[in-house]
Amino acid sequence: MIKESDNMRRPSIIVHGGAGPWPDKDDVEAAAGAKRAAEIGWSILQAGGSALDAVEKATNYLEDHPLYDAGRGSFLNELGEVEMDALITDGTTLNFGAVAAVKHVQHPISLARLVMTETEYAFFAGEGADMLAQKLGMPVVPNIAFVTEQMYKEFIERTGGHIHIPSLGTVGAVAIDSEGHTASATSTGGRRDKPKGRVGDTPIFGAGGYADDRYGAASATGIGEHAMRTLLCRYVIDRIAEGATAQEAATQAAHYVDGFFNPSDLGVIIVDKYGNLGAMHTTPKMPIGWIDEDGVAHGSMGGGIHGLE
Repeated sequence: MIKESDNMRRPSIIVHGGAGPWPDKDDVEAAAGAKRAAEIGWSILQAGGSALDAVEKATNYLEDHPLYDAGRGSFLNELGEVEMDALITDGTTLNFGAVAAVKHVQHPISLARLVMTETEYAFFAGEGADMLAQKLGMPVVPNIAFVTEQMYKEFIERTGGHIHIPSLGTVGAVAIDSEGHTASATSTGGRRDKPKGRVGDTPIFGAGGYADDRYGAASATGIGEHAMRTLLCRYVIDRIAEGATAQEAATQAAHYVDGFFNPSDLGVIIVDKYGNLGAMHTTPKMPIGWIDEDGVAHGSMGGGIHGLE
């Protein structure tokens, strides 16, 4: 159970590993991975580090984990290639960095942060994003390095017409640090078998992620077209601005998106300006990891439709 604390600011972090129909066989590993990512971010916050550092490093861990649809575990597009998107947001300045359809960067979220901090721009896509990574000194790797044996096997089976495997998708983290600064990070390989060049909500400011120190931060997951049309992350932060708690905002968001789409197949994680956490998913499962008010790490597959139990 994610509990609300009193209105005293405290460092806090929550991560997600993607809303979707996760197979039961992956539950333990997916929940444990989300918990570990939260612990990585929490260690940075506990040492006085920034929310931006915490969400970036937590997301790096998930990008390196082959179970999640980001970085190394990214789904393949219709051509059998990996194309990745990412967004990082800074709640202090409302600044952000985003990349889309990158093919040769191990940690797209780290490239997104460099876009924000090392360029005068906010969003790079495709070959230009990969070129920027090389220019900024990031290691570039062959696209095949992101294709896991399991993903390749599933791609061959699907393209042969043998099976249909549902998409899961996207990882993310939101945090507040001891200075009261908030940040969000969201990274994805996108939808399974997507057309080449398709970009979802993940790198879209206000849809895939959002942060504003006055209220909090959010990261989304699920069907990107739905999150874009509802500007899901901006929606939940607006609810907090109106006086909702983090969990109330999450629950309101679930009802909001369900009013437009059936099924909506979305999820979101939230931290408010006091460090209170919220989460919802309108999918069967969503791996989440968080640190409670006593500093204890938790990992779970969520609590069913419209919230956590």
